[in-house]
Amino acid sequence: MDTEIHSLLANIWFFIIGLMLFIYVVLDGFDLGVGILSLFTRDDNHRTIMMKSIESVWDANETWLVLLGGALFGAFPLVFAITLQSLYIPVMVMLFALIFRGVAFEFRHHARNNAPWNLMFGYSSLAAGLAQGLAFGSLISGLGITEGDYQGNVWGWFTPFSALVALGVVSGYSLLGATYLMIKTEGAIQRISSAQAYIAAVLEIVILMTAVILAAQLNPYFAARWADTGTGYYLDFFLVLAVFAFIMLIRAVRMKFELRAFFWSVIISLASFTAVTIGYYPYMIPASISLTQAASSSKTLIFMLSTIGFLIPVMLVYSGYQYLVFRGKVHLDEHRD
Repeated sequence: MDTEIHSLLANIWFFIIGLMLFIYVVLDGFDLGVGILSLFTRDDNHRTIMMKSIESVWDANETWLVLLGGALFGAFPLVFAITLQSLYIPVMVMLFALIFRGVAFEFRHHARNNAPWNLMFGYSSLAAGLAQGLAFGSLISGLGITEGDYQGNVWGWFTPFSALVALGVVSGYSLLGATYLMIKTEGAIQRISSAQAYIAAVLEIVILMTAVILAAQLNPYFAARWADTGTGYYLDFFLVLAVFAFIMLIRAVRMKFELRAFFWSVIISLASFTAVTIGYYPYMIPASISLTQAASSSKTLIFMLSTIGFLIPVMLVYSGYQYLVFRGKVHLDEHRD
């Protein structure tokens, strides 16, 4: 009975952490995407409007990453420890990139020459996205764990597969950023963002399908899950959903349906994320460490439900209210240095 309760609690926290990760990917993903796209404009007024569109929400979006780290440490400490040990370099690159990005965002408003801060903002956003993709790609590859210990070297996280996933994450963030800018801007910036959404969407769907095929070839467990009648059906469903969302996204961009374009870009991310989760469930680290092996004691998981679990709806309400307050188009004349 105790084992069943512990397994249930581990699965609940697996869902909660997955939810927090997905919310972070969408919310911080679009503002990282805006930062990445800022590298492709030479018009300082356009860049100012792009940064203005996220200045009221970018720091709150990153709160989900802090909450995610705390929840992972408390609910699955073994995974937290192994992840930091094996992914130390990409994790540290991500953290420093997020710090430099925040510094560049604030200093740009007060510097006489804002060109260096523009570059720091854009390249820090790109570095954060690449680091997250490299870490995620390495994680779903299995990390080379044997009997609960990391057996790789300090560069074991860098593989052709993790590099492909990193490019997929950057293209996904760029897609979210481009469709978000379609909502928040108008005129030339909106037209440019629409074109960028096309390119990012094509890249993301191609990389997604390539990564799924490679994952099945590189990881026998994922291939077995895909071949299984039950789980294979769900995997196929979410991959088809991703393709359908891609088609609907292209239509929405063409018809200038701003909200729908962002909605379908989120659905592509959701379908991709869910397919990966189903493919590797019930492992936290594929074919190495399962949910129940990695989870804390039942008492700890129950205590966390009454603390961190309570914060999630509060943060959701706050985020929703924040976007409601700062809704509408952004214009250059609203900016103040």
